[in-house]
Amino acid sequence: MKLKYELLKTEKNTKARLGIIKTKYGDYQTPMFMPVGTLATVKSLSPEEIKATNAGIILANTYHLWLRPGDEVIAKAGGLHKFMNYNGPILTDSGGFQVFSLAKPKDISEEGVKFKNHLNGDKLFLTPEKSIQIQNNLDSDIAMSFDECIGYPATYDYVKQSVERTLRWAKRGKAVHNNENQCLFGIVQGGEYESLRKKCAEELTKMDFDGYSIGGTSVGEDKKTMYKMVSYSTKYLPEDKIRYLMGVGDPIDIIEGVIRGVDIFDCVLPTRLARHGNLFTKYGKINIRNSKYKEDFQPISQDCDCYTCKHYSRSYLRHLVVCNEMLGARLLSIHNIRFLVKLTEDLKEAIKTDTILEYRDNFIKNYYGENNEY
Repeated sequence: MKLKYELLKTEKNTKARLGIIKTKYGDYQTPMFMPVGTLATVKSLSPEEIKATNAGIILANTYHLWLRPGDEVIAKAGGLHKFMNYNGPILTDSGGFQVFSLAKPKDISEEGVKFKNHLNGDKLFLTPEKSIQIQNNLDSDIAMSFDECIGYPATYDYVKQSVERTLRWAKRGKAVHNNENQCLFGIVQGGEYESLRKKCAEELTKMDFDGYSIGGTSVGEDKKTMYKMVSYSTKYLPEDKIRYLMGVGDPIDIIEGVIRGVDIFDCVLPTRLARHGNLFTKYGKINIRNSKYKEDFQPISQDCDCYTCKHYSRSYLRHLVVCNEMLGARLLSIHNIRFLVKLTEDLKEAIKTDTILEYRDNFIKNYYGENNEY
């Protein structure tokens, strides 16, 4: 069965939305943060540990799985869920961001994109049809259209041409999408220009995708510009479909995205920070390598309910990280993912009580305040 979205409430003071995503694995409320499992694994964590953070949907990477082990291998295994033993919803991206990071403008044509395999230098060619075919084989619950993701800043004329190409590619991808159990999302591009975001959103809506993503953010712009891009996109999207802000995981960005009408988010940030010894707390990020934690026997956060905070001290976690023990990255990842999942749980409650602006102001006061540590 395809997953379905139901809008339950819009907060009276903002565009923030409380919703529910119904899937064959269960129902999941939004707003939601999705951990990233690039290579069919959330780095260092088992499916059971991910579930214990109360995460719902997780994201896997189309480009990387196309190269290793290959989408046909995963299809033979019975699809991503069986391959990685994850009994929950999975979203796959289109490979568009890897095109942005690996290809040069001259390699982008109407047909598709030429670029080099980052592993061995082989020449690759990815088209909208190929991206959808790979995702059909992966058998994720949500597939993404293949789009042209461009950097910031860019001229109006360049972005206009890019939006028109993204729309043509979306139409081509939708035409070959043939997995009846898989939702397909369109991606809104348009840079910092409201007229282009409007055009892209409205044209994608006419194509009647199962949900819509906001792309082209976190590509070099400042926060004020990012929030503007988000507002320019959600403003023209249908109320009864999921809205997904791609690649955003900074806590304040999630809050500001929710206020502007976004439902789901993903980012590698929590696990990447963890591998470098950095941890989220309500009073800002801390680096557990700091010598002041050597004899600190408190949990990371007194008010955190994650497995790590329930069982281990800052002192022990610092010891693991300083000694490059694998368990350190694993325990820190559990905490950081749970922090962002709990953030979205708190945002749900704030939407229910129409207090999301007060929640944001209190969060910022704590997170960026003078007392940035416990």
